[in-house]
Amino acid sequence: MSETLVLTNARIYTLERATPTAEAVAVQGERIVAVGRAADMPPGRRIDLGGRTLLPAFTDSHLHIMHWALGLDQIPLDGVPSLGETLRRVAERAATTPTGEWLQGWGWNASAWPTGRPTREDLDRVAPNHPVVLTHKSGHMIWANSLALQVAGVTAATPNPPGGDIHHDAHGAPNGILTENATDLVHDAVPVPDATQRRAALGRAWPHFHRLGLVGGHEMGYADPLALWDDFSALQAEGRLPWRISHYIHKHQLEDMIRRGMRSWDGDHNLRVGGLKIFMDGALGSQTADMLADYEGQPGNRGIVTTEVEELHELAFRAAGHGIACAIHAIGDAANHKVLEVFAAWRAGPGKDSPLRHRIEHVQVIAPTDLPRLAQLGIVASVQPIHATSDMAMVDRYWGKRGETAYAFCSLLSCGTRLAFGSDAPVETPDVMVGIHAAVTRQRADGQPPDGWYPEQRLSVYEAVHGYTLGAAYVTGEQGIKGSIAPGKLADLAVLDKDIFASDPADILATQVDATMLGGEWVYGG
Repeated sequence: MSETLVLTNARIYTLERATPTAEAVAVQGERIVAVGRAADMPPGRRIDLGGRTLLPAFTDSHLHIMHWALGLDQIPLDGVPSLGETLRRVAERAATTPTGEWLQGWGWNASAWPTGRPTREDLDRVAPNHPVVLTHKSGHMIWANSLALQVAGVTAATPNPPGGDIHHDAHGAPNGILTENATDLVHDAVPVPDATQRRAALGRAWPHFHRLGLVGGHEMGYADPLALWDDFSALQAEGRLPWRISHYIHKHQLEDMIRRGMRSWDGDHNLRVGGLKIFMDGALGSQTADMLADYEGQPGNRGIVTTEVEELHELAFRAAGHGIACAIHAIGDAANHKVLEVFAAWRAGPGKDSPLRHRIEHVQVIAPTDLPRLAQLGIVASVQPIHATSDMAMVDRYWGKRGETAYAFCSLLSCGTRLAFGSDAPVETPDVMVGIHAAVTRQRADGQPPDGWYPEQRLSVYEAVHGYTLGAAYVTGEQGIKGSIAPGKLADLAVLDKDIFASDPADILATQVDATMLGGEWVYGG
């Protein structure tokens, strides 16, 4: 029998309503066996946590694990403040990369630059002998150079694919910017990492997540999701999967899922099927989110529909009929309304008594009349608090007063909606403390705006932590074994150097994870 560990001298927040705090926690094997007074703990090796804070470890409910892992080797562009610095980084990478090899980068955001707009000619000047493709921070737009377009076969005569747009210059030639489904035209030309490369990248990623108190995540998108599922399965069989993963697979592989007999929640507490991922629209940053009215100052632009309602209806009903829950990307208020209409029809028909937990990813802006409908239809809002503080200036610019119901976490919660929190990494940092700070303060790191952006939507620390723990567990049907500190649950724990429940909310950003436990074993610190 494995040794019993007794964690004592800590501020322990259990996330259990009946017993919200405790003096000690006992762990045996991969499970928690006792929670309560230190005097009542079973015999075992006592670990003094020195007055630090103990919480359930975190789960990121929406991220792109493989993209994040591969991005560790790409040109880092997130937060780069200018066109000039972006080009300098590309030139620097080109100088150390063999001629003809692809250069990839992630995170550029022209909206944050004081001057300059991206064109293929800019990249041609600094990397003429390498095909270059740089993915926008939103993940919904790319910037490519002339050689990349040439290799991909994108010319002035290339038609826009359904749900995508190839931007052109004044002469009718592609200018290097492609959005939504058009991005696949270039991405499909980039050499795909093989299984060995993918699994090596994942091995480099796990320690980064553990340092943030993250022991699991919901994988929401990769070019070949079933190949990634096979990677995860192989790593698990080899004992090299130190993370708990719920895997969502894109709509183009639905029939393959059905043929494999994959159903939501199949698997175990280390690796399980999440469901089917479907994109309804684009994103705010690229002004391609599907809106009920025009973007501010852009007459006629209401975004891009990437999946028509009829197709969503067919996909959702077919998936649900085979026991597969749906995770629908919906940013704009029109996209969210369409998703709700489809699931209202499903609930009124074959889904009346279904236990499936469908979810809307992002719910970034929603019509006021649609706010209560997620709870009414049993749909989980899978949202990313850090988007609110990263995107607030763009919301004000492109959506205007519609921002009143953008990232409306408190309003959704007040309606009875279940919230699951994530980061959308690599779009944003997977640092949970950054997300909790954003949810609680609605402020950037510099403390602006002073009272928070739409401060009525601020959450309590408990509500924010709940989104990364029990909320994340609920949406994948795991609230009975994960997400709180209680006897019988998995011993997934995080030790913080500060008590975020008692400290000034501004201090949450400076809070560090000192140790992370996964299934009774310290995977970081300890």
